[in-house]
Amino acid sequence: MNPKEKWHARRRFPWKLLLQIFKIVVVTAQLCLFAQQRYSHVNYLWDTKISFSHMFLKGWDTTREVQVYPPGSGPLAVYEKQDFFQYLDYAITTYSTINEKAIGTYSYKYRDGDLVLPTLCMAQYAGGYVSPNNNTFMLNDTIAKSCIDIPVQMNVTSWSSEAFLKKKNYILNFDLLMNIEFTFHLHTIKLRVNLPFDTPECYGLTGKVIFNNHDHDGQMLVNLDVAAQVLECQGSIKLASEAYTLKVWRTFINVTSIMICIISLIMCVRALYRAQLLRKTTVLFFRQQYGKELSLEERMEFVNLWYLLICINDIFIILGSCLKIGLESKNYEGYLDTWNVCSLFLGLGNLLVWFGCLRYLGFFTTYNVLILTLKKCIPNVLRYSICLLMVFAGYCLCGWLVLGPYHFKFRSFSSTMECLYSLINGDDMFATFSSTSGKDPMVWWFSRIYLYSFISLFIYVILSLFIAIIMDAYETIKNYYENGFPLNELMKFVEECTEEPSSGVFQDEDDHTIHDVINSICCCGYEMNQQSAEYEPLLT
Repeated sequence: MNPKEKWHARRRFPWKLLLQIFKIVVVTAQLCLFAQQRYSHVNYLWDTKISFSHMFLKGWDTTREVQVYPPGSGPLAVYEKQDFFQYLDYAITTYSTINEKAIGTYSYKYRDGDLVLPTLCMAQYAGGYVSPNNNTFMLNDTIAKSCIDIPVQMNVTSWSSEAFLKKKNYILNFDLLMNIEFTFHLHTIKLRVNLPFDTPECYGLTGKVIFNNHDHDGQMLVNLDVAAQVLECQGSIKLASEAYTLKVWRTFINVTSIMICIISLIMCVRALYRAQLLRKTTVLFFRQQYGKELSLEERMEFVNLWYLLICINDIFIILGSCLKIGLESKNYEGYLDTWNVCSLFLGLGNLLVWFGCLRYLGFFTTYNVLILTLKKCIPNVLRYSICLLMVFAGYCLCGWLVLGPYHFKFRSFSSTMECLYSLINGDDMFATFSSTSGKDPMVWWFSRIYLYSFISLFIYVILSLFIAIIMDAYETIKNYYENGFPLNELMKFVEECTEEPSSGVFQDEDDHTIHDVINSICCCGYEMNQQSAEYEPLLT
């Protein structure tokens, strides 16, 4: 029964409903607070990467920092051996003079009192040669990796990587070279404070200048990657009274959210368990009294999927809240990766919490029509989607193969799917048509036929059929409301037992007659087999 039916039948207060409403308020407030913390955290790391790109990458252009569409400039790359060594020397000397050059506050990493030196790691084919003169080659595809420490001193303004490698008997064969990584380690403290959401944090930064030569096409791509590890800080900050109050409230919300979700989880699991006990009793009653077995649809009447949804979101929020408390404590190292996991749990939990609000809207006829329409059309939509996916997959594979070399939207299978899905929704059609390269006339004409046929088929035919399936389900539900919903054998039995039993029979402790559906089944079962002791659990 829903909360309203329980109140009318037994005057039982809807505690689960009240708890779910309170949970929505608490977990939403918790998510808002965490979203501000996460944005500040991720934005700081992105700004650090931009700063390092300017300092460690020679020739870095500020236009590469802005995500534009379509992309205006190609990747940063080197094309000559001398340029490669200049880029590498520039990164090494920047590391040596980081304290003098950088506006930010950085320090070198020490381990057991010794400076952790930067390293140069190379990955290349284990052996082979290339001879374009007579079109011959020999290749050992085993990847050999080797690393060497760079003993650069502080405040060194001149460094020659080429001379250093020759001195160490390292020979770079660019024909076999896969990539080279220059790795360095720094420490920093984030002093940007937005109390109480954001307090100073200590980071261990690991930067990598990567020279990528996997394609061996004469273009060695240059990129910088920064990984961060949160370290334990030793320091203090004087909190204003308002900030301290907000910090207390944040802790209170985390603990309250966990407690509410635990109570909600226990209540919903209890309800699901009791429903399964009732299902077993009902199956036994129909089997022995009528010689019938309940169908799968009738057995599913005893499974409340809304309660199952609540159990899932409770588990997600409990896990996310526990991780959030650990993140905010800041008293242990190495929890950086937990930010993404924590946001995933809290985000999915809140999504399911708000999705569960549809259950309570279903108590009103107007909103219940929408919910029942979705429930009615889902099976047909899924069957139709299987056919649709086959057609969509064919277009994706064809477009990826033919247009991939000539159109940046089709250069990977995932980007091809994203492009075609955008076209279904009418997004960026002209740019998709105009971006096709005209170098090959056959490919250009094929792209026109391909795009016109896809857009016409999916927008004018397939989407219209989707709408027709949903409208058919809507009309069916409206007809049910006018002429009555179809009943299975179990619900027909319930309808036959809606009459009140005679006075004095089945009165509760407050002398109120039981009107709810399940006890109607009990009443009918009692009248049909009053002397049978095996139905005592059902009567209870």
